[in-house]
Amino acid sequence: MKKIAVAGAGARAHILVKPLATQFREEVELVGVYDQNPSRARLLAEECGHVPVYDSFDSMLLKSGTDLVLITTMDSTHDAFIIRALEAGLDVITEKPMTTDAVKCQSILDAEKRTGRNIKVAFNCRYMPYMMRVKELLDAGTIGDILSVDYNWYLDSNHGAQYFRRWHRHMSNSGGLLVHKSTHHFDLANWWLSDEPIDVSAFGERRYFGPTREERGFRCLNCSFANTCEFYFDITQHPFNNDYFYKSETDDGYIRDRCVFGDDIDIYDTMSVHVRYRKGTVLNYSLVAHSPYKNWTATFNGTKGRIEAGEYYTGDRADEPTQQIHLFNRKGEKVVYEARKATGSHGGSDDRIRKMFVQNEPVDPLGQRAGSWEGALSMLIGAAANISIQEQRKVTIQELLNPNAITNQR
Repeated sequence: MKKIAVAGAGARAHILVKPLATQFREEVELVGVYDQNPSRARLLAEECGHVPVYDSFDSMLLKSGTDLVLITTMDSTHDAFIIRALEAGLDVITEKPMTTDAVKCQSILDAEKRTGRNIKVAFNCRYMPYMMRVKELLDAGTIGDILSVDYNWYLDSNHGAQYFRRWHRHMSNSGGLLVHKSTHHFDLANWWLSDEPIDVSAFGERRYFGPTREERGFRCLNCSFANTCEFYFDITQHPFNNDYFYKSETDDGYIRDRCVFGDDIDIYDTMSVHVRYRKGTVLNYSLVAHSPYKNWTATFNGTKGRIEAGEYYTGDRADEPTQQIHLFNRKGEKVVYEARKATGSHGGSDDRIRKMFVQNEPVDPLGQRAGSWEGALSMLIGAAANISIQEQRKVTIQELLNPNAITNQR
């Protein structure tokens, strides 16, 4: 039986960890929970069957007898927890992104090499059946060598607003959406292409959220514009948020319903990124956090044809019973691949990724199990994009890392 300790008792831990205590209780024993907010740690521990709660991370590493540490803390703290676990002789699974900047990334890679331990990054998008089907078609060479990709993500304003009311609103915590959110998308691009990025150019602005209107307050709960603001969020009416965050505010001062138009917001809501890959593929990527409806599209242009893929999560097409992938070959023919929508959280991926935690030697024909190098490359595209925006220049991936790190990973 594999023993797992958890650092971080927020929303992602709630999704990932609770089923481990029930669905996989024959294979997994949860032996410890730590969070800087003790109230949240106690809540998660109780819901998972009264797991021991530790008042410090180091104490949990020392006393819990764990084999593996799962990191689901705030993004900017991942590096410290990962490195301490590795140095304690333990393997690590970390929530995405692996970290938030190149310096922290290098420290993680160095620690993994120094300790001989292993890191896995929980990229749940790799486990979504639709994403897997796209990967299969590309790997099969259906459109030949891939020359370019146009890849666009549109978060509806409801989803986008979540990042601007929570800790993600500060670049120092999350690396901005190009790290926190786009690490999913950049990892998928890297995985789909079976390739590595070499340089990045980007633009980013705050156009919709942040201090763009006069009617704004500090937090939703006591805001004088609550009756007129379309983004009003009553934290007390959401059981999870009420219990895990509102009732726990006195422990650490974290407020989860901050105004999405606050002066202190410094992350972008409108972004465009250009990535060049080692094999020559060019990726044109965009992310907006304020669309009327939520969807994504990806067009792969190859030497033998073109694949068009995408999903609709809200809006008129969200209720369609199947998902489609369209393939156009050079003969003018069109082939449509259909797949029934998967059920379960995050497109059916969360159950699949939990199996990664408990299977020792799983068959992995699509290369879904991501390690530290995959975690580094996806995050570094976002980190390079942030630098490109700030310094108005092209940024190479190689300049962000010690060249030895790149050589050792290939």
